[in-house]
Amino acid sequence: MQKENQQERSRMLGEMPMARLVPKVSVPIMISMLVQALYNIVDSIFVAQYSQDALTAVSLAYPIQMLMVALSTGLGTGINSLISRRLGEKNPREARLAAKNGLFLEVCGWLLFVVVGLFLSRPLMNMFTPDATLRDLGTTYLTIVCTFSGGLFLSICFERMMQATGNTVASMITQLAGAVVNIILDPILIFGWLGLPALGVAGAALATVIGQVSGMTLGFVLNQRKNAELHLRWNHFRPDGRILAGIVAVGLPSTVMSSIGSVLNVCMNMILIKYGNAAVSVLGVYFKLQSFVFMPVFGLSNGLVPIVGYNYGARHKKRVYEAIKVALVLAGVIMLLGTVLFMVMPDTLMGLFETGEASELTEIGRVALRVISLSFLMAAVGITLSTVFQAVGKGLYSLLMSVCRQLAVLLPAAWILSEVGGLNAIWWAFPVAEVVSLALALGLYHKCNRDMISRL
Repeated sequence: MQKENQQERSRMLGEMPMARLVPKVSVPIMISMLVQALYNIVDSIFVAQYSQDALTAVSLAYPIQMLMVALSTGLGTGINSLISRRLGEKNPREARLAAKNGLFLEVCGWLLFVVVGLFLSRPLMNMFTPDATLRDLGTTYLTIVCTFSGGLFLSICFERMMQATGNTVASMITQLAGAVVNIILDPILIFGWLGLPALGVAGAALATVIGQVSGMTLGFVLNQRKNAELHLRWNHFRPDGRILAGIVAVGLPSTVMSSIGSVLNVCMNMILIKYGNAAVSVLGVYFKLQSFVFMPVFGLSNGLVPIVGYNYGARHKKRVYEAIKVALVLAGVIMLLGTVLFMVMPDTLMGLFETGEASELTEIGRVALRVISLSFLMAAVGITLSTVFQAVGKGLYSLLMSVCRQLAVLLPAAWILSEVGGLNAIWWAFPVAEVVSLALALGLYHKCNRDMISRL
């Protein structure tokens, strides 16, 4: 049975036309990540309805939450890439060892954030704001989501294992389960429905971790029952330094790349705080709203990793090129739709996070959404090419792109624009950074193609 599954997977990844294969592998991931984005938005909407202070506190805590997600998904990218390449090389034993070692790394990541949750939540919030109310609310939220983040780390691992074998429907079901549980529990725990006490931001945090544990549990069951190629048996398991290094080689740059977003968020909050709490909240709301556009593209990219990784490992040069072309078109369409949405209805989008009539939040957000959305189409190309670098084992290229865009360009540009043009000028830093990132992405792809892909 396992051999038949491997042969079917090989036929699918190695022979199916790319116009069918990329959507087949990616669409389930895109759907699940859309739901992930939806529950992030719903979570913030409920928190905003509870109080504007709660929304600001969660926005201030968001960078640390992003760090946690960055580590878990970065390691997941390394797991996905290594498993896909080993399967493409017809080496299922190494693929299974990669899965086990990947799970070990995800557990280590969780333990790291247990320490953050228990001992560093309050010191971090003390750094972010002088407001005592915001500090208390943010500390409560961070302590819960970090300490009980095991569900996040392990669910990501099982999802990436299933994606690596092309079993993206099972991966989608796992993510959907966690998201649905979170959405259902949010209002119950935040507002105290069904006779429960109103827990506010603590309720939002509990709903999040319970949803993650639900996804983790289902992910483990589906992987053991439906993913025969990576069925886990733990007899005599020992961490393998060689395999761990292979995962980290791709996963660490991806983690750092995503973590830079947390640094960006913290520094942007420091730039925006002088314009008031509403400006900080707008940035937090933007990141939640843009996830509804970017998450499907990230889902597409997650689906692209095993396709490019397998065909690169199998030395199918033409199919690697075809996969990149199809992914670029799909990513461009998604980002174009997102740009239109942000341009046409910014007031409606920002109004979701208001407790009454349109206020300062909407006034600031209207300009922010329209300006930042100008960068979306360029981001589609950058994200796709960054994924190609990860799939062929060049995660460092992705890291260089991210460092350039978010640290070397965006932050300095935002600071300069804040000094010369005020609040509304700050948002133009996003398109400026994306132009530079796109130029770098095209240059790195030319080098990667010349030195690696074209030689297959």
